[in-house]
Order: sequence, then structure tokens, then C-alpha cells
Amino acid sequence: MDPFISWTAIAAPLDIPSIDTNQICPTRFNKRAKGAAFDTVLFHDLRFTPQGAEQPNFILNRDPYRHAGIFVTERNFGCGSSRESAVYALLAFGIRALVAPSFGEIFYTNCLKNSVLPVVLDEAICARIRKQLHDSAGAQITVDLQRQVVRDATGADHPFDIHPLRRQCLLDGLDDVSLTERYADASAAFERQYRQQFPWLTKPGNYPPGSS
Repeated sequence: MDPFISWTAIAAPLDIPSIDTNQICPTRFNKRAKGAAFDTVLFHDLRFTPQGAEQPNFILNRDPYRHAGIFVTERNFGCGSSRESAVYALLAFGIRALVAPSFGEIFYTNCLKNSVLPVVLDEAICARIRKQLHDSAGAQITVDLQRQVVRDATGADHPFDIHPLRRQCLLDGLDDVSLTERYADASAAFERQYRQQFPWLTKPGNYPPGSS
């Protein structure tokens, strides 16, 4: 996956609490092939009418938020089902970072595994940043994983916590498979030693000493 080091982008304020994964990616799109076509899946039923026309009042259908790369949201963003397609939709639209007081637990993990950085900040700080974004439409903020800070639209830095291993995986662009592959030599050495120590477990017809 793509490394995440620092991301500066137009930020869109989403003031709705408990936005669930079915709103982010409606169920009927779960089997759509991952890729650029997922752009229109994101918040589909909020962005478009049943006839396919844009809903003019939805924030992502207004400039400059059509080009947002960060969402600053209310609490419990991404609650609901475990569908990873919700993260695919965010990525296809161009969202690489999320800032919120809290996230759905499985959604949070899915983000990390797809190089989207979910940042937890105090509820009052999130509200203050969203107000900045409403007051200055098109303002950019920075999510800096190297320094572990969010720089808001006024230039103030807000530190955040993240698990050290998850942080390193994002910085290096490692998914679960590529992280495991880093230990390939150690795994191979263990396998060799294990086979020598317990040959009856790995070779048909061999039995442990003293067995009948």
C-alpha cells in the first residue's frame, strides 16, 4: 500500500455524528470492483438523487469540497458493519486522512490497513477545526504522521496518539502481508530448527521416541 508520511489537503467538515458504513458505502455497492469507479459510491445516497442527479445541498457536491482530501467529522464515524468497501470509497474519492473524536473500531482498523489515517482528537478540538473550515471554505489542514500532529487552518498543532506498530506500517507502506514478509528469514530459520527437533511431526512414517 502507499506510504503515509504527511498529508496536506482541503478539509471538509462533516457535522453529523455516528455516520455509519452503510452511509459511506451503501450495501448494494459492496460487490463493485475496487478501483476508480468507487469514487461515486462514497455517500452515494446522500450525494445523488434516485435519478442520479447531484444533491446540491450535500457538502461534497459544492466547491471547493469536491476536491477534499481530509474529512473532519463528528464522533463515532464509521460505526456499523465491518465492510472494507467503505474505506475503498474514501480512497477513490481522494480521502487519505480522517479526524474525529472517535471511530467505529473495525472501520478504524480497516482504514489503517488501506493507508487511510484515522486521527482521534478531543471533541472540542474537532469542533473548533470544523468551525474554521466552515468559516474559511477551502482551507487546508495537514495531518503529519511523522510528527504525530494535526495542523489546523490557523497553523496550530494538535498532537495525536497512534499505536507504534501501526504508525510504522503506515510510514513504510506495509500491509499485513508485506509486514509478515519482513520476517521471512526468521520464519525459515524457525522452520528448519523445528523440523530437526521434531522430525516425526513433519515426515510421514516417523514416530517420536518411545511410541508404539
